[in-house]
Amino acid sequence: MPRIIDLTLPIEEHFRWAVERRLTADLAKGDGFQVTWLGLPVHAFTHIDAPRHMVPDGPTTSEVGLERVIGEAAVLDLSGLAPNTAVGPDLLEGMGMEVRPGDIVLLKTCWDRVCSHHSPEFWTTAPYMTREACTWLLEKGIKALGVDFPQDYPIRGLLSGETAPISDFVTHDVLLRGGVILIEYLCNLAALETERTMLFALPLKLPEADGAPARVIAWEPD
Repeated sequence: MPRIIDLTLPIEEHFRWAVERRLTADLAKGDGFQVTWLGLPVHAFTHIDAPRHMVPDGPTTSEVGLERVIGEAAVLDLSGLAPNTAVGPDLLEGMGMEVRPGDIVLLKTCWDRVCSHHSPEFWTTAPYMTREACTWLLEKGIKALGVDFPQDYPIRGLLSGETAPISDFVTHDVLLRGGVILIEYLCNLAALETERTMLFALPLKLPEADGAPARVIAWEPD
């Protein structure tokens, strides 16, 4: 039997993101049915970034076809990285994995096994991408990048209200600006057992947006 592996964070109360969840109809209160109302930022939890997130005339979610976020993925196993490791091109090349044009690349740090995403340490001590690594990936001709860690160094500063130039958010400035879709805040990549997998990142059909929550799964054959 093929293995279906869920790589999606649950949408639940979180210190980084305001999640509004309430019942507008409740069986326990005698209503004839139950209805949950949900409100949250589109860049919270597991989601995709469309280029419009940072490029004024970039494609929106309406213009990002599903073929950009579904397909073969190369899994680069970076598990075991020390906190605050800068991920450069030499590290990616050292994986010995072929990255093919048109691939989705998954960076498997298993950071969710090191720290809970509910803890500040997950955000403030994580590995991070260098501009050179992003350029290396862009030159490989990939169509999407999936990550299980806060991949841009300035993300850690957002917790304390610090701001940085967009150029310091290197995956956004190099890859997203270059048309590579970002699939952010994945989890459970430790369950992936193969060097290549089929990935399905299905964003909510939220027209003309800069991003969208997504359910992301990997499909590994026997």
